[in-house]
Amino acid sequence: MPRISFRRGFGANYYSGNIRAVFGRGLTAIRNNRGVIFLSGLLEPVLFLTSFGLGISPMIAGVDAEAVGLSGGGTISYAAFIAPALLAVSAMNGAIFDSTWNVFFKLKITKLYRTMMSTSLGPVDVAVGEICLALFRGGLYALGFLGVLMVSGLVDPLAAVLMWWTALFVALGFASIGMAVTSFMTRFQQMDWMMMVLMPMFLFSATLFPISVYPAGVQAFIQALPLWHAVELMRDIAFWDFSGLTLVHIGYYLVMIVAGLTLTTHRMKKLFLR
Repeated sequence: MPRISFRRGFGANYYSGNIRAVFGRGLTAIRNNRGVIFLSGLLEPVLFLTSFGLGISPMIAGVDAEAVGLSGGGTISYAAFIAPALLAVSAMNGAIFDSTWNVFFKLKITKLYRTMMSTSLGPVDVAVGEICLALFRGGLYALGFLGVLMVSGLVDPLAAVLMWWTALFVALGFASIGMAVTSFMTRFQQMDWMMMVLMPMFLFSATLFPISVYPAGVQAFIQALPLWHAVELMRDIAFWDFSGLTLVHIGYYLVMIVAGLTLTTHRMKKLFLR
């Protein structure tokens, strides 16, 4: 028999060093769905891009670069303007739905987390493992959509690589917060509240039109929303237009990630450990 070892020291009761077990179990469950689970998240941004690109873009001569916060002047096509925003939305949706509905099912219906926490796994293992699953899903959504953007000539290959890593960064922020919020849910009807937040964010976070169309007070409110920072960060990369505000967007998501992981770990410990 192999010798049994125990983790000791600071944080030993939170982390067992076995995140891969949680992540591997999730991959097995995804594999059994034969990839159907990814179809909706991949098609949604593609359909939006196709419909707006074919329907609205021909009606617009071009979008003034300075009006949408881009330096250099000139105009850009409407399809090129909304493409980075739709990528940010795709990363958000993939991470949120995986870290909310799937987590709620395992938390309240199958009681899977209760079983996991009765083993050597700690709350950090469970939280990080589930968030990695959400990242995996969001990353696949982003990869498929970026392929469409490259074929359409809306982004160059180097920007696409950087945008994919940024999509993972954005997905990590939303997944961390999504799982933390889900840990407070007690009924599946409460999950509908997510759509009451996600849909307005999608419509008003400068995804389909510039934020300059709003009054100053509304602009300040929108700029406090996480999706606006993701959209602007994606556009900075797509058009190679970086500024000090780019660092603000990155810092915003770093705070989201740290706060979400900390709260999720605390909630898992409070729910399942004495």
